[in-house]
Amino acid sequence: MATVMTDQQFRIEKDSIGEKQVPADAYYGVQALRGKENFPISGITPPQAYPEAIRAFGWIKKAAAKANKTLGLLDPLDKANNDAMGDAIMKACDEMIAGKYNEQFIVDVYQGGTGTSNHMNANEILANRATELMGGKLGEYKVNPNDHPNCGQSTNDVTPTVIRLTLLTLHGELVKSLNMMETGLRKKSEEFKDVLIPGRTHMQDAVPLTLGQQFGAYADAFHDARENVEHAVNRLHEIALGGNALGTGINTHPKYRDEVAKNLAEISGFPLRKARNYFQLTSSFGHFADYSSSLRSVAIELEKLAHDLKLYSSGPKTGIGEIALPSKQPGSSIMPGKVNPIYPELMDQISYIVQGNDMIVNLCCQNGQWQLNVMMPTILLKMTESVRIITNSFKVFTTECIDGLQANTDMTQHRLEHSNILLTALNPHIGYSKAAEVAKVVLKEGITVRQAVLNLGLKDHHGEVLDDAKLDQILSVENMTAPPKE
Repeated sequence: MATVMTDQQFRIEKDSIGEKQVPADAYYGVQALRGKENFPISGITPPQAYPEAIRAFGWIKKAAAKANKTLGLLDPLDKANNDAMGDAIMKACDEMIAGKYNEQFIVDVYQGGTGTSNHMNANEILANRATELMGGKLGEYKVNPNDHPNCGQSTNDVTPTVIRLTLLTLHGELVKSLNMMETGLRKKSEEFKDVLIPGRTHMQDAVPLTLGQQFGAYADAFHDARENVEHAVNRLHEIALGGNALGTGINTHPKYRDEVAKNLAEISGFPLRKARNYFQLTSSFGHFADYSSSLRSVAIELEKLAHDLKLYSSGPKTGIGEIALPSKQPGSSIMPGKVNPIYPELMDQISYIVQGNDMIVNLCCQNGQWQLNVMMPTILLKMTESVRIITNSFKVFTTECIDGLQANTDMTQHRLEHSNILLTALNPHIGYSKAAEVAKVVLKEGITVRQAVLNLGLKDHHGEVLDDAKLDQILSVENMTAPPKE
């Protein structure tokens, strides 16, 4: 790579394609600039989409620089220069990890070439900054982007590792948000444990249950979804650094794989381990598909919960209206007093995005030909989006919606008393046929089940009249919502 200074605004850099003018004060170089010009797609750059990936580049490059310095690979003929170069690159990496060069990542997140443009963007920044630290000028490249920050590496083993580290970085907050949701639902399960509500199947009246039982079901569903996520993350700790282009380890030192894996674990703080099979992690992205699938499971449970809350809170006077959602903002520009279920509506959309992203990730993971999958930029983008929006939306949904839910007990009590939902509890005592007779009276006269039974003077199978005391026992919450005790 050659550089010629033109004036104070630009320098001319040359790569294997030709020459280009690069802003004189830019830490990126000609290859990143080509990437920016080649992919004017979304206008979204890495700092906007996944700043954690930039930090991951810094971690990886520092781990590699430390290994290459130790092994004498940066300048095999001059130990002093080898060590100085290693130190300069590592200092530049520390600055990248701290976010100092985020704005220097200029390539659109939608790009071809396996993410080579992003990778070389990182290499050029580090090479230019290390050159500065060694007394040179930007674009002078005393530290060469391809030869030194990239020593022993390829986009094909660096970018998959960037994806893994980025997801591991985001994973902790994701799990916290899932726990937060589960905890919020369990609190409501306890709060609503004695609130009897109509149960419905096929969108029709069925038998009673408690609102607490329903929220306990939601909580356990998210518990299981969280466990799926935590299981899937384990395989992301396996890295293929040192596999180089295809997994063969071409152009690497015999000790490089051990050194770089050890260094990266120490620098990142994650319990990373070397790949069991370097060829597998280069050509097969099943681990990413598994993690994305676990996010889809979360999204499916989320959609179920959001739909139920919208139905339970519908109306509130002309719909179901058995649950009241917190009022957060006016719901209409024309209808006074209208309040919409904004958070369940949001969560529906979050669910659809995550499920859509999972489909995209799966298609990308399938589309790896022979020894490489070139779809890494989109895999990184869509998976980080899914993790981020689940994490952020679950926190808001829990604090702003779940925590403030209230049961409309007047509505639920009225519904139970003036419907045939309670009749199933009478079956063991008066039989199906007599219970059906009660149903007709309830519907015809508009009275409660209790009043209908009393008016008909019904007796149980033992010949005893069903009075208020016996009906209190039969129609108790405990007897209608749990199996009999031995």
